[in-house]
Amino acid sequence: FESAFSAPSVEDQEFSFRLAEKGYRLVFAPGAAVYHQHDSSLGEYFRRKFWIGYWKAFLLRWHPEKALGDSHTPLSQRAQMGLLGLAAAAAVGALAWPALLWACGASLGLFYGSALPFFAKLWRRDRPVLWVAPWLLAARAAALTTGLAAGFVGLRGQHSPRRPAIPWPSQVLKRLLDIGGAAAALLLSAPLLAGLIVLIKLDSPGPAFFVQARVGENGRHFQIIKLRSMVDGAERQTVVRPEPDGTNGPTLKAPDDPRVTRLGRFLRRWSLDELPQFWNVLLGEMSLVGPRPEELRIVAEYSDWHRARLAVKPGLTGPMQINGRGDLPLDERVRLELEYLEHYSMWKDVLILLKTIPAVIRGDGAY
Repeated sequence: FESAFSAPSVEDQEFSFRLAEKGYRLVFAPGAAVYHQHDSSLGEYFRRKFWIGYWKAFLLRWHPEKALGDSHTPLSQRAQMGLLGLAAAAAVGALAWPALLWACGASLGLFYGSALPFFAKLWRRDRPVLWVAPWLLAARAAALTTGLAAGFVGLRGQHSPRRPAIPWPSQVLKRLLDIGGAAAALLLSAPLLAGLIVLIKLDSPGPAFFVQARVGENGRHFQIIKLRSMVDGAERQTVVRPEPDGTNGPTLKAPDDPRVTRLGRFLRRWSLDELPQFWNVLLGEMSLVGPRPEELRIVAEYSDWHRARLAVKPGLTGPMQINGRGDLPLDERVRLELEYLEHYSMWKDVLILLKTIPAVIRGDGAY
């Protein structure tokens, strides 16, 4: 791997160390030259984007959850595809009802309005490209949309060999519940959070929030946000943990951890340190209900069957939280989570949310 832009960042160095442990070597070459091959004509550009859209339809048949989030198709680009489609439909309808021309104009206005940040960037960096950008954006949206439509028709006989962990309609309902529940919870808990932040700062030196990399859906890493319940820099301190049972896997939490602050024990006992994670839910990195968001060191010791729990977003609460929390050994917890996925229903999510309240009050396994 060669980087042509700058010296390696801290993250790049850590990544290279992990590769080195596996026998790979990461080479940074700041002086390397990078070349890009561009399309030679508008027709070639349109054809390339058309086939990208065509095969994206094939991908969505296999992975319908990607319609909610696709890193290769930003939200603005998906919106432009829809707006251009509305403009085209309104233009055709205007042949019979001229009033639809207003809808066509409004859709085109929104289409180019969504691209204003991109146009501003071109104005600052590459003004000649700005004059062709509106045409290319329209060509891209048209090619992707027509390719996607053609793909759904042409590939209608293709079926996925993979069954989603949660059916597609349930994923949509689950995400709507996540957005509504997380937004309401953040709004209602804002005064409490403000007070806890002040208490944390008074109780011990260091930041009020603790941010840590966790493993999310399909193994992707994300930064979980919690109220700090340990002394600042606790991750760099060693603590003697009980030896794990050979059948239970790695230790998750140690009771009476000396790094936990006085206020931190109260926060953990009542799960108040988890309140900022409603923001992770709102961002789509977590769900209200699901498997526990796991630390990287724990996932590194997973057996193959443990990894099946990574097929969905981790949850703020879940089967573990209502069945013993930190008292559960790893294998038993994973079995509960896999059973949850195997027999998933929205009603089960609602029941887990309701059972979480008495589980928090009991405080079982809250370390």
